[in-house]
Amino acid sequence: MNRAPSRQLALTLPHQPALGAGDFLVGEANREAFEAVTRWPDWAAPVLWLWGPAGSGKSHLVEVWRGISAAGRSSAASLSNEAVEDLIASGAAAIESIDEGVDERALFHLLNLARQRGASLLLTSRQGPDLFSPPLPDLASRLRAAHGIEVRAPGDDLLRQVLVKLFADRQILVDPAVVDFILRRIERSFEAANAVVAALDGAALAEGRSVTRALASSVLGRLEAD
Repeated sequence: MNRAPSRQLALTLPHQPALGAGDFLVGEANREAFEAVTRWPDWAAPVLWLWGPAGSGKSHLVEVWRGISAAGRSSAASLSNEAVEDLIASGAAAIESIDEGVDERALFHLLNLARQRGASLLLTSRQGPDLFSPPLPDLASRLRAAHGIEVRAPGDDLLRQVLVKLFADRQILVDPAVVDFILRRIERSFEAANAVVAALDGAALAEGRSVTRALASSVLGRLEAD
């Protein structure tokens, strides 16, 4: 099928994924995490820790929660002692990718300040608590008190919905048969779905073609070779 006419804007403007609560696709792999995030402020603990593979929707869940809580947001790599006060000013804060390089003393300071002020924190990582062991003992102790939820790899039904959404985010209309063709040939992960849709978008633009089964076959072959 043809690309939606408004897609021409993407030649000069980056696509913007839809990140509202209504845009989040819920399945067995992520239902517990979604329900926990949207249950705020009625949380099991003041700190909620979500972990799962890249592209699994953790950042989308952060945005869903920020829409509810008006939380501040920072990547772990950008977190500093000086930034903690402003970050938690609204009474809630989200820190992403805490297992990919973080100032442990700044994170410990944030956890302590949140505890003192009764604030809520949402943390994300690829690794779960069993694999994330910060050298700072007091930080490890604080993190063990967090309520942890794993965002698992998706099943076929959810992954199919994700592919459709990713194409829609880029204003690309794709025949359902093409989606099924892609689904049968990619690994069962959100990261793989993101990668193949981005590659197909680029190829379709470069070649002036619609996203067809033939184009999908070609792009998937190149991705596999790479």
